[in-house]
Amino acid sequence: MRTDFHTHFHVLAKKKNKRGLAPIYLRLTVDRKRKEYSISRRIKPEFWNIKLQKVMGNNPNEKEINTHINNIRHKLNKIHQILSDNDESITASRMVQELKGENKSPLKMTLEAFKEHNTQMDHLSGKSISKSTAKRYWTCYNHIKQFINEEYRKDDYPMNEINHHFISKFEYFLKTKRECNHNSALKYVNNFKKIVRIALANQWMDRDPFYNYKVQFETVEREFLNEEEIQKLIDKELHLERLKLVRDMFIFSCYTGLAYADVKKLNDGDITKGIDGARWIRTKRTKTKTLSSIPILPIAEKILDRYKNHPEVKNSDFILPVLSNQKSNAFLKEIALMCGIKKPLTTHVARHTFATTITLTNGVPIESVSKMLGHKDLRTTQHYAKIVDRKISEDMQNLKAKLEAKKISNESNLKNKNSKN
Repeated sequence: MRTDFHTHFHVLAKKKNKRGLAPIYLRLTVDRKRKEYSISRRIKPEFWNIKLQKVMGNNPNEKEINTHINNIRHKLNKIHQILSDNDESITASRMVQELKGENKSPLKMTLEAFKEHNTQMDHLSGKSISKSTAKRYWTCYNHIKQFINEEYRKDDYPMNEINHHFISKFEYFLKTKRECNHNSALKYVNNFKKIVRIALANQWMDRDPFYNYKVQFETVEREFLNEEEIQKLIDKELHLERLKLVRDMFIFSCYTGLAYADVKKLNDGDITKGIDGARWIRTKRTKTKTLSSIPILPIAEKILDRYKNHPEVKNSDFILPVLSNQKSNAFLKEIALMCGIKKPLTTHVARHTFATTITLTNGVPIESVSKMLGHKDLRTTQHYAKIVDRKISEDMQNLKAKLEAKKISNESNLKNKNSKN
């Protein structure tokens, strides 16, 4: 079946009104079937150029009619392209309906679309996405809701009215009213961008408001402990069991690279015999579902052995008695203070420490570190390599300073010796 179309604009002189103005019609032909459509414009028949299918003259009214005709041609080309791309039936009636807007999707509201998305995320929570990801989308929903209410004094906002200005104002709102730092604000904007992509796919929006919107995250220096600081933690005498436990879990993460959530869910099934005959941890990351394969180092092995008879371990399927992340982070700050460590300790600092101080600094290839960390992309791991390069640079600067001081000292001693002679 032919699906190309033909347009013919003409004036119906027999339908002239009392002022002598006749309506202009479009005759649309698809597969030899016609459909007539009034373009809602009238002219005097004598001003119509039948061959060029346009109005003769240069006054504003005549120019507007010719522009309107060109716009109709452009819209019909676009409608035909969309129907072809979607492999839909193309008829003269269907194209005229699309031109008149009779087949447009009902107006979709922003919070309505966002809520539908988040409800789906809730059903996937703990399965294909993490619970924290699902929770973050609801936080972003609340931010958008407050923004629409305060900025536009509305309970919701039409998706097809969202533009670049809306996005920019939302980013500003996050940084000012919600007091988000730059990177956090942009993460929420990216969360909202997913809702916009869904709207574009469903044709609830005509244009992408993120076109020409640049997202530039600031580089964040990830905190990690050096060898001396790790040893301080290991050697520190702690008299409270809760502090000992949190310290041991932190050190375990330092020597395995496991994130807090992965340490918490670790069970006997995750401990296997590796290719070298030694014990390995093989577990899927909670965050990305990628596999982490980690040979168990002696310090981590000792911690596993230390807690194998702990009541919480004996009465559960897990092999370590892990406190909540909130409590762990609070106790780590207490431990850091006791050890004289000024860096802000959190459970995730341990993972960064494994990547830098334990592995890369000691010459473990970045590809192996990436595999152990369960990174999907080597570029994620390369950030740690930059940190190590910076550490090498700092060490070399210190070495240069020491060599320079030594040179000055030797020259001074030589002068003193010569002056005595």
